[in-house]
Amino acid sequence: MTLSMHQASAQVFTQGLKGLAGVLAKAAAHVEARKLDPNALLQSRLYPDMFPLVRQVQIATDFAKGSIARLAGVEVPAWDDNETSFEELIARVQKAVDYVATFEPAQIDGSEDRDITLVRRGETSVIKGQAYLLEQAVPNFYFHLTTAYGILRKGGVEIGKRDYLGTA
Repeated sequence: MTLSMHQASAQVFTQGLKGLAGVLAKAAAHVEARKLDPNALLQSRLYPDMFPLVRQVQIATDFAKGSIARLAGVEVPAWDDNETSFEELIARVQKAVDYVATFEPAQIDGSEDRDITLVRRGETSVIKGQAYLLEQAVPNFYFHLTTAYGILRKGGVEIGKRDYLGTA
């Protein structure tokens, strides 16, 4: 069985994003039921030098939309990072799911050897599509998903592995 670039990207991002939307919805219900300040959880971090929950969600969605666009050879859309509520974060995640769904397999498959140009901290590098997906895009996407999940668990939100996987 062969795993296509579309399957390894769009399907992975979609499942992860749907799980993220689910845990964010449970977090919103958690703070509402307990009459907590949502901002306390939205700005919570696992450690002082790490990004807060809001930024983790923004980065996870940025990796999904940016990675799929780069693999398809189209310009990465710019989104404002101005979410301040669970509802706005969930809407952003859904926007990312919808964006990923706009790409047909033919746009992504065959991108294994496509040159992907990355600019980070003022430095430009070029990496092949398959290496980009497997070594950069997917690991970074999962890092931010996992960190968001960890922040929510640390905050007392009752979520588990099935929620994280998007199968709850």
